[in-house]
Amino acid sequence: MVEPRTLARPYARAAFDVARSQDALGDWSGVLSELAVLCTQPKVAALIVSPDKTGDQQAEALRSLVEADVSVSQQNFIGVLAENDRLALLPEVFSLFTELKQALETSVAVEVISAFELSDDDAATLTRSLEKQLARSVSLTHQTDPALLGGAVIRAGDMVIDGSVRGRLAKLAGALTP
Repeated sequence: MVEPRTLARPYARAAFDVARSQDALGDWSGVLSELAVLCTQPKVAALIVSPDKTGDQQAEALRSLVEADVSVSQQNFIGVLAENDRLALLPEVFSLFTELKQALETSVAVEVISAFELSDDDAATLTRSLEKQLARSVSLTHQTDPALLGGAVIRAGDMVIDGSVRGRLAKLAGALTP
């Protein structure tokens, strides 16, 4: 089965290319963000996969729920997604669109999950190190998860660095298990 991220990638790229050509990355980001949130609501999620509604009906219903001004090109984009039964991919499309936008802006959102709270000095050191490694400016967010036991897991786009004790123990267990 094909992953939703893989299915969403060409749509996100198309939306990004159109938004960039119109110099409207912010507008597109706002509309896609709102659509992604709408699609996670149970009633809307049921509507956009309903076999009782045509693609045009699903697209029109979704467009009517958006509070932001939806341009003609954005309406057409929603229509294409509906026509191809891909409206449910909107959260993933938004995520990929955001990654493309950040890459263009030479910044990347990095999520750090550690067993313990990071000090300001540790966060600054990690940010500098990641900026050097990724050759981009870094926007760091931090969460704690005591289940990691120690260390941290760092996520930057598709890249994941698992330096947690839990991750290392899982690798060791895999190596020891026949």
